[in-house]
Amino acid sequence: MRPGSTDTSRAKAAAPLVAAAALALAAPLAPGSAAAQARDTLVIGMALEPPMLDPTAGAAAAIREVTYANIFEGLVRIAADGSIQPALARSWEISEDGTVYTFALAEGVRFHDGAAFDCSVVQFSFERAVAPDSTNAQKGLFEPIVSTECPDEHTAVITLARPTARFLFNMGWGDAVMVHPDTAADNRTNPVGTGPFRFASRVQGDRIELERNEDYWGEPAALSRVTFRFVSDPAAATSAMLAGDLDAFPNFPAAEALPQFRADDRFVVEIGDTQGEVLLSLNNARAPFDDVRVRHALAHAIDAQVLIDAVHEGIGTPIGSHFTPNDPGFVDLADAFPFDPDRARALLAEAGAEGATIRITLPPPAYARRGGEVIAALLQNVGLRVELIPMEWAQWLEQVFRNTDFDATIIAHVEPRDFDIFAREDYYFNYESEEYRETFQRWVESTDEAEQLELLGELQRILSRDQPAVFLYVLPKLGVWRAGLEGMWTNQPIPANDVTRVRWTQ
Repeated sequence: MRPGSTDTSRAKAAAPLVAAAALALAAPLAPGSAAAQARDTLVIGMALEPPMLDPTAGAAAAIREVTYANIFEGLVRIAADGSIQPALARSWEISEDGTVYTFALAEGVRFHDGAAFDCSVVQFSFERAVAPDSTNAQKGLFEPIVSTECPDEHTAVITLARPTARFLFNMGWGDAVMVHPDTAADNRTNPVGTGPFRFASRVQGDRIELERNEDYWGEPAALSRVTFRFVSDPAAATSAMLAGDLDAFPNFPAAEALPQFRADDRFVVEIGDTQGEVLLSLNNARAPFDDVRVRHALAHAIDAQVLIDAVHEGIGTPIGSHFTPNDPGFVDLADAFPFDPDRARALLAEAGAEGATIRITLPPPAYARRGGEVIAALLQNVGLRVELIPMEWAQWLEQVFRNTDFDATIIAHVEPRDFDIFAREDYYFNYESEEYRETFQRWVESTDEAEQLELLGELQRILSRDQPAVFLYVLPKLGVWRAGLEGMWTNQPIPANDVTRVRWTQ
């Protein structure tokens, strides 16, 4: 089954698949078991725990998976179908030349601590995002902004230096949410937003709890309480779902268990799309990866379909660049470097890299840990030595992402249309291409749709040719939740577990 298809098949209950180790890991979930809770509460499983809770100050997708739309809101929001919808801006007008956006702000909005939301908050949020000391992981989203003016407290006028094709979409990212100057500094541990849920508590290593914001300015949430519980082990995730300790696992880590859930009428299985490109990211500043022949060799040595079959039970789509089939201007380059071990060996020999040792750091997600074993075998098949280094999430963020201290790593980049990362300086894989940067800048500044699509194709071909990372496949969204739960996202156009419209129907 390919991503984008949906399976809601239900049959008679199958016997639970519970290993002793999985039971031991899942046991702490029992006191908060879903079965014991009322039907206006929800317990969601997540494989990764967010390192903190300020989406404007960190790159980890898990931050947004908890906070997006639930705690924090932006001027606009990205809906489940990928469309741009009003949020704190109820409407907007765009000047004829595409450089001035006038947002009509919602009135009567207050943050969870009672502070008012108005245009001054928009000014503060954007100025903070681009400040020299900003820790926003997506500062580039705000780079086109020249000024934010407030003709009155309920109107924000944003002027751009140039027309920017994706500006409105970018304002729907979790990195562009509104934060109040009085509480922004504390949002890492005590997030205060305007959303329909407020932060209630956190138990490090176990769970984060949200409670309904009874004073929410918009349509109130149906759920009174939402608990995010962190279960990284696939067997434990399966056990916890079957035991009723979890109501939903939107990104279920154990594809091999899906037939069991499909055969159990207590559950619904939904297979959907994400915007996540799974990469074997390479440190282009470190030998032997600074040689394009070595990078080409790795691409020829890895069979993406074998990887998909082994890790996701065949659910996934191979890619050849940092674009997914859902992206505008997608060019299918999956066959640019066909699986060819002999060609890989020849390229390694040509580059003098025969028998080189590659250390692959593996963050906790199952696609990385399981995928690492498959990739190691494929690379060893062409004569490389491979050392796999399992690494916890916080350590990966610090060592690999921030300090670029790595050879290679397996990671899914789940932000939508984030091909700008290859144009950044000092991004963690240290890719340097003036051609790519210049082409990207031409795309940013283009106002002609046909030219934009042509430039997007050129960007993809540059990445395919240079292989700064081995582009593997689109991360599928494997959703499992209890029957009677309505409003969960089948697809994931941005990193989010938006539960603002989730409710129980039975």
